[in-house]
Amino acid sequence: MNFANSFRDLEVYKLSRDLSKEIFELTKTFPAEERYSLTDQIRRSSRSVGAQIAEAWAKRRYEKHFISKLTDADGEQQETQHWIEVSFDCEYITLDLMKMLLDKCSSIGKMLNSMITKSDQFCNKNR
Repeated sequence: MNFANSFRDLEVYKLSRDLSKEIFELTKTFPAEERYSLTDQIRRSSRSVGAQIAEAWAKRRYEKHFISKLTDADGEQQETQHWIEVSFDCEYITLDLMKMLLDKCSSIGKMLNSMITKSDQFCNKNR
């Protein structure tokens, strides 16, 4: 495995940032009455994925904390999936767009779970 010097080097972090930017642009088209409910919720959860990954990186010295923060990141991506489905239910997005966004979330989730499974490779105390 190539060693990452920063959380910014992690592909999962890059993908989570891309997803949050995509969701931000998408939610600009949501109705104004959703501003303080659906729009805020989906933006917050999608942005939190990358933030939790960054926090996990900072806690690599403590493997259990690293795993905990990655688990939080996975929880946020799953919450984002929920809000994507709600967006579809409210007819703010198409079926194809929903599927594409859910696929991106799922990919992020798989990468997070792989990091959790291989946490010992990220948490070498000599780093």
